[in-house]
Amino acid sequence: MLRTMIKPELPAEARRPCAKPSTLPAKGGLSQAEVVSLWGADRSALNVCETRRAAAVAAVDSATGETTDGD
Repeated sequence: MLRTMIKPELPAEARRPCAKPSTLPAKGGLSQAEVVSLWGADRSALNVCETRRAAAVAAVDSATGETTDGD
């Protein structure tokens, strides 16, 4: 019996670095609307990044036959 090792390949999306959080002014000065807007943008970027990370894990797991129950 001949066994061939297949190296899993991560989706290209999973290799992109996650967005950094918004830079806030050192001395404050943001309105409540600006804070909420920046917070929303950061949360959205975090969700996109987690989706890419989960896709990468799923790709590797399916190639190796492993399963994950979540983090």
